[in-house]
Amino acid sequence: MIDTNPFSELSAFISPATMKTYVVLMILLVIGGTILDMIHKKSAKYFFENSKKAQKNAKRTVSGGEKASLAAETLVSEVLTSSEFNNQQRRISHLFTMYGFIIFVVSTATLIFGYPTEASASIWPVLWHLGALMLCIGGYWFWFIIRVDVSAEGNPWYHVSRADIFILSLLATATFGLVWSFTQGSGLGWLFFVLFLGASTTLFGTVLWSKFAHMFFKPAAAFQKKVTRADGSQENLPDLGELSDPELQARFPDIPEYMGTNPPNMGFGIKREAPHHF
Repeated sequence: MIDTNPFSELSAFISPATMKTYVVLMILLVIGGTILDMIHKKSAKYFFENSKKAQKNAKRTVSGGEKASLAAETLVSEVLTSSEFNNQQRRISHLFTMYGFIIFVVSTATLIFGYPTEASASIWPVLWHLGALMLCIGGYWFWFIIRVDVSAEGNPWYHVSRADIFILSLLATATFGLVWSFTQGSGLGWLFFVLFLGASTTLFGTVLWSKFAHMFFKPAAAFQKKVTRADGSQENLPDLGELSDPELQARFPDIPEYMGTNPPNMGFGIKREAPHHF
């Protein structure tokens, strides 16, 4: 069943042109929501202004080749492998969710635009189901176990806020999509298709209020941070030097007082046991 295109049977009731129109509309909603998010939060303005300040405070010029190298490092480290996560469970969960989402979206577009009426559509139906399953694994792992307000703050897993629109609609899209695929041809199949459609519309139509746009800003912020370190502008912060330097600690005695004599390794407290005592 996972090797069957779930949209081929749907094409007998909904025309391929209508399905393609829906996909294009969702793409436009993402673009429009991201632009509105940038205007509302003034994130683009912040990046440009911060970049200008960094250029004024730069101690050296970063060449185009070096910037290209930093961009590649950002792509590999922050995007493809999510190495910024120190918590390995969080990192693996994020990678499952991210790659599941990419596979699911790409295979959906390929099936609808390339094979809308073909039940056997090469390897794409398998990838569609695999992407949805990866989304469910990573997403539910995050929601029930890793989420900070559950694992650290003691809130119940069903505590929901507006910030959860993205993950909940993402999980609903993948879950209802899988169930719809497995129940096609029955009354339940149409019920889950409607739920799948509603969840995906919510996912792509609420970019302005969810974390969806975050996936575009995060790599840009990571790259800018690497550039400011390379040119010495220090993100427009004063360059204090090494916090473990005795001369610096003599100038600022609060450093050893609050952070110890070796600030990068502030004792066992920084590796304390996770709070699970609620």
